[in-house]
Amino acid sequence: MSRLLRDPLVIAVCTVVCAALNACTPAGQVLFSLLPDGTIPIMLSNLERESDTNRRRLAELERKADWMGLVTFAEENIAKEASNASWWLVAGYAYSRQKNHPRAIACFREMIRLEPDSAEGWNLLGQEHRAAGESQRAVAVLTQALTALRDSAVTLMLLGESYSDIGQFDLAVRPYRQALDIDAGLMPAWSGLARALIKRGQLAEAERIARSLEKNNPPLAAAIRTEIGAALKMAQ
Repeated sequence: MSRLLRDPLVIAVCTVVCAALNACTPAGQVLFSLLPDGTIPIMLSNLERESDTNRRRLAELERKADWMGLVTFAEENIAKEASNASWWLVAGYAYSRQKNHPRAIACFREMIRLEPDSAEGWNLLGQEHRAAGESQRAVAVLTQALTALRDSAVTLMLLGESYSDIGQFDLAVRPYRQALDIDAGLMPAWSGLARALIKRGQLAEAERIARSLEKNNPPLAAAIRTEIGAALKMAQ
């Protein structure tokens, strides 16, 4: 297991990572809070050796939305300890908030080089490519990720989303299904699967998904039915 999963550190910062990446692209409704334990994994865990002063400074910069200051802070620490994957994550996060996708991508790539078994790193890299409008590249990254990781429901879901971004709904269906085989509670995967099925004209199967979600997630069931209705109107 990656070191980035094993330490209780800076949960609030990780939460904002999730929000930032979700907001980057309309197609990017990917909830990293659906990773282990129903919360965002502790991606800054190998900062446990850092002083409380550094931790407070990190939180202060994030709270103020001082992204350039956060970049500077991260890069100062990278200069001291370039092998610390978490500082690359902080830098990538700060660049992502500035919509400087090339720099964010470079940081997340270095994070993966240092922590090749980090599902979070691969997922953040794939999502950043999507945010940059490079969903075809995201497909390649996430496909590679699945050769480096054990089955990851979120990685598979992101792969389905990336295929959907580029209109390859036939290819999107399989990773969505695989994600749900691993984690049937991954609601964005149900949404993506239903959307892909509707695009393929498989409205009856999409309706079955909506029916199965009526009790546990009525808003999602209603949204799927709205899309089914729109597809039926277009077919008339």
